[in-house]
Amino acid sequence: MVSIKRDFLAYLDEMNLITILLPLSYHQGLSSSFYLTDGPGKSRLQIVKKFLIEGHYKYVCQFTEKYCFGTQYWIIDEHGGKTDLQIGAVIRSKAFDQMFYYSGTDLGVTYEPERSCFKLWAPTASQVKLKLCSTKSCYSEIVKLKREEKGVWTAIVHRDLECYQYSFLIQINQEWREAVDPFAKAVTANGKWGVIVNLRKTDRPKMDLILIESSVDAIIYETHIRDFTIHEDSGVKDKGLYLGAGELDTNDNSGGQTCLSYVRDLGITHIEFLPFHDFEGVDELNPHQEYNWGYNPLHFNAPEGSYSTDPANPYSRIIELKQLIDQVHRSGLRVIMDVVYNHVYSREQSSFEKIVPGYYFRHNEIGMPSNGTGVGNDIASERLMVRKFIVDSVRFWLEEYHVDGFRFDLMGILDIDTMNEVKKVCDAVSKDIIVIGEGWNLNTPLPFKQKAIIANQKKMPGIAQFNDRFRDTIKGSTFNIYDKGYAIGNDQYLDAAFEVITGSIGFNEEQGLFNEPVQTVNYIECHDNHTLWDKLQVCQKETDEAVRQSYHRLATGIVILSQGIPFLHSGQEFFRTKQGDGNSYRSPDSINKLDWARKNKYKNNVEYIKGLIRIRNAYRCFRFRTAAEIRTQIRPFTVAPPLLGCILNNREESLLLVINPSAESRSIVLPSGEWAVLVNDRYAGKTPKGDTFQERAKIAPISLNVFFKKMT
Repeated sequence: MVSIKRDFLAYLDEMNLITILLPLSYHQGLSSSFYLTDGPGKSRLQIVKKFLIEGHYKYVCQFTEKYCFGTQYWIIDEHGGKTDLQIGAVIRSKAFDQMFYYSGTDLGVTYEPERSCFKLWAPTASQVKLKLCSTKSCYSEIVKLKREEKGVWTAIVHRDLECYQYSFLIQINQEWREAVDPFAKAVTANGKWGVIVNLRKTDRPKMDLILIESSVDAIIYETHIRDFTIHEDSGVKDKGLYLGAGELDTNDNSGGQTCLSYVRDLGITHIEFLPFHDFEGVDELNPHQEYNWGYNPLHFNAPEGSYSTDPANPYSRIIELKQLIDQVHRSGLRVIMDVVYNHVYSREQSSFEKIVPGYYFRHNEIGMPSNGTGVGNDIASERLMVRKFIVDSVRFWLEEYHVDGFRFDLMGILDIDTMNEVKKVCDAVSKDIIVIGEGWNLNTPLPFKQKAIIANQKKMPGIAQFNDRFRDTIKGSTFNIYDKGYAIGNDQYLDAAFEVITGSIGFNEEQGLFNEPVQTVNYIECHDNHTLWDKLQVCQKETDEAVRQSYHRLATGIVILSQGIPFLHSGQEFFRTKQGDGNSYRSPDSINKLDWARKNKYKNNVEYIKGLIRIRNAYRCFRFRTAAEIRTQIRPFTVAPPLLGCILNNREESLLLVINPSAESRSIVLPSGEWAVLVNDRYAGKTPKGDTFQERAKIAPISLNVFFKKMT
């Protein structure tokens, strides 16, 4: 890198506005004139403002000439001092966005056996070069790219470049930077280089699955590819890998089903895998030495290598991930991909920042990178080419890998228009692609009305959001481990519990959290924070384990039978524990592994949860599609607090849901007719079991109850 002598600093902050900073040590920071030049000629700038700031005089200057991006300009002052004009805040202006928006779908590498076309969007660069390296040679080849319209640089290499490694060299503000292609679809181990591959060699036909009529018909099961199979008794051959997660007919030492076959038998419709795009935090060449959930995104369009059998082979991770997704589909299930478009692992080292500095990330009012994510940077999704990157990436995963849905991490960082564009792309592929996200209102410099948050759910009708009100009402505050929710015996949550169980839509047509039940993802635990079992170990420390199991079973049962989309954390059905670890994002396998031995230890609870899932699938009244249906087909059933009751009507039957979160049994007066039991404290199944009841029924302590009556 060539060192540049700068007497002062100058930045292009708007299309016709330049900010110049003269230090007081340089002619007392004073100059009466400045000139803009690109070499042969120069034009005088008009000084609009001048003021003292932090040891400098700051000059705000205007010019009337058209600025030509990609050309090197210089600023000269009255003393003959000189500095290069650097790209400043103009990069974040709407005028810049509109000038350089590129609508093409060919950024990155387009591979053909006889030639490869390289395109990079770098509108502020003065030069761009391609660095190619064959795995058969230790020498690199440099190819110059040509600047074309909309700030896109292009080069075509006329020979077969399959398996060549590549990167881009970009000159901006007189400085050369090397970056991996942000559109790279394949990478070397640990993502140091992009790799040119022929994706047609990895093609697998897409399976036709029965269309899901509504997202409320889904039951989501969240897991981590490594956690899912790494346990010593998982019965899986390729533990912790894509191939292992896709193995069928696996059994533990007692002969019971595990992993994918087990989940299929449980009645789940969608497996949601924590991020499997390429991430930092695990050395792919020594994957067992480290652990990470995967929320450190590195390359958004390439699979993570630590889950492959050969991270050094760029094809291995692609082929094996596709095999996993194919196996899930063959099991009749679907895959939801957890995506992390809200931030990058390291802003300074990211390809985004190296290629177009200052564009891809939000900055606060004083020009510093914002940090609503809590990890040092926020993706500026509202900018046209950032939005395009996210939408194109989603389309790529849909078309190339055949995923069936997306879970957006910290979706509240993103903007509404971007999320609606994502849903539009998903709907164009299939009407049953599920899009869900965390709509938390985070401190990022995006206007409130533009944030993809729960408070703006009306503007995103096709997108579901994790319902933290449901979570905290049913189990108690996630952030106060001692707080007890309705299902753990706190009757202060009684009214709120009825509201969230009926879809959080405002049951009596008052303002609800959501407009429709398809917008609420109901959950009480996920990969984040303490598992419910670990919370109960603390807030119900003095109670017997059997009682804690009852509370846990009740809370999980409420998730399954509430209106909306049920979401289960893997192992929740057998009281998953992380040994009290409330943030296991990089804890060892001993903490994070899915302990298949607990499935056998708590097999009665597993069967109970399986029965509840069958009930939900069998009776449409537990998954009404619209708020109007909920308001007309569900009505409150009067029972003495802290019990909660409601009657759900189908065309052919009527169901009575009664919840008793107290530690005492209660007697209720039944509506007229003969009522059979589908669910009580010991049994759950889609067909009635045991005696029928008229007039009165006894409700066991800490229990979920469903009574069934045929309509006459």
